[in-house]
Amino acid sequence: MDATFWALVALIIFVGILLYMKVPGMLAGSLDARAERIKNELEEARRLREEAQQLLAEYQRKRREAEQEAKELVDAAKREAKLIVSDAKVKTEEYVSRRTALAEQKIAQAERDAVNEVRSRAVDVAVAAAGKLLAEKIDTKTGSELFKASLQDVKTRLN
Repeated sequence: MDATFWALVALIIFVGILLYMKVPGMLAGSLDARAERIKNELEEARRLREEAQQLLAEYQRKRREAEQEAKELVDAAKREAKLIVSDAKVKTEEYVSRRTALAEQKIAQAERDAVNEVRSRAVDVAVAAAGKLLAEKIDTKTGSELFKASLQDVKTRLN
């Protein structure tokens, strides 16, 4: 009996003890538990991946909606700005035309005032000249007669 034989016997005894202690069952149970744990982790990973894809799709949809809304806001702001500019142009043109009309009215009034002033001065000058001429050419008797005639004329017109 050499050492190889004893090594074989020791191996058989060792395997027998392992079988008696149900080590292969424990190993199988441990491996089954590990396989179940890995299966659960894979299932959880798949579920998380699907959830992440759904979230990604939702965020992409929200981003597209936000971009569309921003584009609509910008377009609306541009339209409103154009309306404001055109309204400002119209109001400016109306203001300028009103101011022009007012200036023309003031100029026309100034012309009328100037014409009236010239007429008034012309009348004053004519009256003064007529008075001077009458004073030079009319004597006191003729002046007295003219005064009486004028007085009679005024009386008849007042009554």
